[in-house]
Amino acid sequence: MKATYLKPSCLALAISLALSSNALLAQDSEPAPEQVAAEDSSANSGLGFERILVTGALSRNQTVMQSSVSVSTLTFEDIDASAPRSTAEVFRMLPGVRSEASGGEGNANIAVRGLPVAAGGAKFLTLQEDGLPVLQFGDIAFGNADIFVRSDATLARLDVIRGGSASTAASNSPGAIINFISKTGEHQGGSLAISSGLNYDQFRTDFEFGGDINSDMRFHFGGFVRQGEGVRDPGYQGERGYQLKGNITKEFNTGYVRVYAKHLNDRVTSFMPMPMLADGSSVPGYNAQRDTLQSAYLTQTVRLNGDNQISRGDVRDGMNPQVNSIGVEAQFDLDGNWTLENRFRISDVSGNFNTLFPAEVDSAQSIANSIAGDNASVVYAVGPKAGQAYTAANAIRIHTFDVEIHDFGSMVNDLKLSRRFGDIDMTFGYYMADQTISMSWLWNAYLMALKGDNAELLDVFAADGSAFSAQGQLAYGVPFWGNCCQRNYDTQYSTKAPYVNVGWAFGDWSLDASIRRDIGKANGNYAGAVQSSRDMNGDGIISQIEQSVSAIDLANPQLVNYSWGYNSYSAGANYQFNRDWAMFGRISKGARANADRLLFGKVNSDGSVAREDAIDEVKQYEIGSKSRHGNLNLFATLFFAETEEQNFEATTQRFFDRVYKAKGIELESSYRIGDLDFRGSVTLTDAEISKDALNPAVVGNTPRRQADVIYSLLARYTQDSAQFGVSIIGTSASYAQDNNDLKFSGYTQINAFTNYHLAENLTLSLNVNNLFDTIGITEAEQGSVPANGIITARTINGRTASVGLRYQF
Repeated sequence: MKATYLKPSCLALAISLALSSNALLAQDSEPAPEQVAAEDSSANSGLGFERILVTGALSRNQTVMQSSVSVSTLTFEDIDASAPRSTAEVFRMLPGVRSEASGGEGNANIAVRGLPVAAGGAKFLTLQEDGLPVLQFGDIAFGNADIFVRSDATLARLDVIRGGSASTAASNSPGAIINFISKTGEHQGGSLAISSGLNYDQFRTDFEFGGDINSDMRFHFGGFVRQGEGVRDPGYQGERGYQLKGNITKEFNTGYVRVYAKHLNDRVTSFMPMPMLADGSSVPGYNAQRDTLQSAYLTQTVRLNGDNQISRGDVRDGMNPQVNSIGVEAQFDLDGNWTLENRFRISDVSGNFNTLFPAEVDSAQSIANSIAGDNASVVYAVGPKAGQAYTAANAIRIHTFDVEIHDFGSMVNDLKLSRRFGDIDMTFGYYMADQTISMSWLWNAYLMALKGDNAELLDVFAADGSAFSAQGQLAYGVPFWGNCCQRNYDTQYSTKAPYVNVGWAFGDWSLDASIRRDIGKANGNYAGAVQSSRDMNGDGIISQIEQSVSAIDLANPQLVNYSWGYNSYSAGANYQFNRDWAMFGRISKGARANADRLLFGKVNSDGSVAREDAIDEVKQYEIGSKSRHGNLNLFATLFFAETEEQNFEATTQRFFDRVYKAKGIELESSYRIGDLDFRGSVTLTDAEISKDALNPAVVGNTPRRQADVIYSLLARYTQDSAQFGVSIIGTSASYAQDNNDLKFSGYTQINAFTNYHLAENLTLSLNVNNLFDTIGITEAEQGSVPANGIITARTINGRTASVGLRYQF
């Protein structure tokens, strides 16, 4: 696939107009009234260099200009203007963050500053809600953290810290922390908004309201509800769900206490790699930008559950997170200049992950012959053509990624005790967390027509007429992958982490250092597949596909019983030359503990795990500059990172044991002239695989899907009662896999929006995502072009337009 690179003019524009961080990072403490007033004035302008930095900073009352970390913020208005169709698409506006947001509302692959995504998820960064992690591990197989968090009207802002003190500010987050900060009722009032797709079926209502209860108590409550087919029509209602969030804050003379709760029960379609031609175009009958593998003909599966009982799965569940959480946070100023802060949350998390994966795309005859021998035949199993010969050229062998999430619950507590000694600020903290990972993989195999609109299931018959499938089902299990994937996990992971932060400010210098010790313990058990015959349909006959049924090998569970420990540190210095210019430097070492992806290969028979497999370390170096030039603000950071990685990928059944190196520059800026406001970012990264214990042939290659350039731009024009704008998100070319053979072209996606005030506090909006219907491939299973020229890849969605109405009160 020929690469398409950025034109120099586009690159220059992206560099000169880089994305704003017009707010500070996630607030760890309640702002004082005078601080809020200051933030509402000049501190909000440009990149917010005069904002008081809290999270990631080691000194209190330190501004962004005085700090030695890279921080950014997206406000609710910034997010709304970028016209996202999912939470994962929001992340693409963040500097340095590569979010492959082509999988739907969740299950995105997220990386930062060249840190790798060797398998999936967000391994080296943490997604947080109000300062505590959504999950302790961001890359749980079929349980990525972004599946369990939603962006709605209750969001005040999205804060991110990249590199720097993220290594010591949270566990398992050496690359970054992305924090969803909720509204807490500081401003009396709320909003009600409805939106509807114009060229796709979705109707959504967002609502929120907050304010004072009395002189020292306030509240906030809100959420969303939606339904419809979604941006791609799966042949049924692909989206149905809601979220409710609320909090109450009680203020005291010396601090505050806040209680909050969340209930999420959402159901959205998960988009897997889809058939397309290697040149980026669609195969006949299947539009890779709009179609899905899902079909009205395949909504129910019959399989053995985690207890080996016959049960049903529902493909329509898609990604179905069910979350109930309650938390308490408190902060108090004590005698002797001490400050006590504590955050606690307990979450009950369960749900389903059920989608269709194209294990093989080939000629129907070739697939049939591999199943039933030479001269096999293929016929329609369902639909108006049932029983007739299938005459189309190609077909798809489908594997159902049917996963029951029994328990991903967690309990988290983060305690901090701080004090200022003259010019020195010190914080002593202790973090504790328990994370359960309990789930069952219950996969089946089917044969499906290569078609994008409610594809029919196909049956295979041998030359003698004997059936090798039933109603399109090829197997109870996935024999094409060696019946790998009937699995059951029941594991628990506990983490304890004491940490110390020290900050010292004198004159124009600000120095800081922090250290954290993470100690973890994993225990539990897991079991793989075992084959046996079983009458699955209860007709008293063992058919061809019932002769070898995949079940969980409950008689031979494998033990999990290992510990890990690692030290993290971060140290930085900032020198402010004058009011408008400062430079900083930082060195950091962090790590990430590995969890469920070690199972079935890296856990020894006694449950132990080698230390080099249990944790992956990340070393980082940064030099940055912050400057103001009239209406132009610029934040530039040079970075270098060396990353170890142990991982396992479910789709390819491969383990990874590697070291990566990445260096580059991250630029973000803002510029305002009259009624025009520009904010944007560009990140240039040079990354390579420097060591590989399992596949030395890839050493020196560029990691898969790592682009040299990623960029974003948000431009807004406000005039009288109207606002117009565009957001631009783009990437240069990247390789599909680590062998560096198949290469994706770069692409630029343009989104547009307009808002018009119909009346006071009533706004009509129109936004278009992917205005020019650009094809943008984010990932592919193949590293080279197959003989038939068909790859399986995920691309960004085609053009979608929606209209909305919001009333603020």
